[in-house]
Amino acid sequence: MLRTIMTAVAALLIGGPALAQDYPSRDIQGTIMWGAGGATDNLARVMSPAAEEILGAKIVLVNRPGGVGAIAMQYVHSRPSDGYNILFGAENPQLHKVLGLSNLDYNEFYPVIIVGRNIQVFVVNPDAKWKTLTELVNDIKANPGQIRMGATGPGGSPAVSMGMLNSVVEGEVTQVPFDGEGPGLTALQGGHVDFMPVSLPAAAELLRAGRVRGLVVLDKESLAQFPDIPPITNEYPELGQYLPWGSFQGVFVKRDAPDEVKKTLTEAFAKAVEVERVDDFIQKSGMVKMGISGAEADEFMKRWQSVTSWILQDTGDAKVSPEEVGIPRP
Repeated sequence: MLRTIMTAVAALLIGGPALAQDYPSRDIQGTIMWGAGGATDNLARVMSPAAEEILGAKIVLVNRPGGVGAIAMQYVHSRPSDGYNILFGAENPQLHKVLGLSNLDYNEFYPVIIVGRNIQVFVVNPDAKWKTLTELVNDIKANPGQIRMGATGPGGSPAVSMGMLNSVVEGEVTQVPFDGEGPGLTALQGGHVDFMPVSLPAAAELLRAGRVRGLVVLDKESLAQFPDIPPITNEYPELGQYLPWGSFQGVFVKRDAPDEVKKTLTEAFAKAVEVERVDDFIQKSGMVKMGISGAEADEFMKRWQSVTSWILQDTGDAKVSPEEVGIPRP
């Protein structure tokens, strides 16, 4: 009996690297952090078929929205570190600690690829009375709590974008949370909210179709795709100190996954984003393409975490001081 157990253990020890080298030998589950129709979901569904062709395995996509990304991250973190559960995520977990939502952030995950950085755009219904952001801000000041903003929960990019604006102007809005930008934009078109700061990839097609209207882009310059939408610094130049800034999307696997698995995934997704149909989607969406992974991606995410966490601290929106959780001021 003892010999049988030792033989089994030895087989497992020897088989571990071999199994990693055979990766992937079955379907991979891809957990999407947000609901259908948002920037993360749209990118995952365009990129995955290209990655499948390279990997030679199917990626089964499942939306697990909720908890500002914490539910999806916790789910993937609870699965085995074998590379058969990957996370299609956005920036939100980098703020979970200062918002008191979770002790998990991307320190526990390996960045297979940060596809790109998104530029935020403040959008309203086409029939809305506000023609500029200043007009909207003046209405917010005159009617505290009466203007409804579509949001994705504490630490979501809409809330952070509004927090950034609140660092230079005062005004109270009622934030209405949704499980992702897609549902929020649907509510905006239906008149259930008044405005929403969203990532450009989530709003691009709606802007082109005239189903929403952009007031400003959260950047220092107008975008080539939408030159008629002015940069926010035209009205609030003080915000230039935070820019460029924006949400980001990427693919992640547990950090303690085998190196061979991480290498395989990294190479596959690096090739996937260069596939013509994927690259075309990224360019048309307005995303600033990055395509970074590993140590370079870790450095980018830590800087983003530092800048954004301290914005929340300075505007009084942080529940826990960044200093308490080891996030240095930029």
